[in-house]
Amino acid sequence: MTDEASAGPGSGAAGASAVSGDEPRARAPVPVSTLKKRADFLAAARARRWATPGVIVQGRERGADEAAETPVRVGFTCSKKVGGAVRRNRAKRRLRAAAAAVLPHAARPGWDYVLIGLAEATAARPFAALKTDLYEALERLHAGKGREGGPPRRRRFGRGKGARV
Repeated sequence: MTDEASAGPGSGAAGASAVSGDEPRARAPVPVSTLKKRADFLAAARARRWATPGVIVQGRERGADEAAETPVRVGFTCSKKVGGAVRRNRAKRRLRAAAAAVLPHAARPGWDYVLIGLAEATAARPFAALKTDLYEALERLHAGKGREGGPPRRRRFGRGKGARV
């Protein structure tokens, strides 16, 4: 094995895999399922998020009262800013492939993740870099970094208290 192949995800090596079996941080793979309910996506939107050049990752730790069929759940989304249906579907396919490669080794049991595709970036970014972006975002979220989400900001000139007439 060459030095480039054994380099970690933060080393910047172009050919390096984001997750390899000989890294000390690697753990036993965990089963991953897909988020399907809108309520789960909205709950993840209120949680922490981390943006990288290729993907935005929202992650939240589920409460003890929330039952799930598998320890890790993941959802995928792309807005119309990414492009038409063909471009959105291509970006989501790439996100699914990156998640299948990274999440079984880097995700934490009891967490939900939502991967958001970015316009012009997710589909065009080299796949190795996309996996590295996902791995980095997961590390940051698990370290407690990232911006908190929340409900949408109140409209400035809406109806209600202090509304202009």
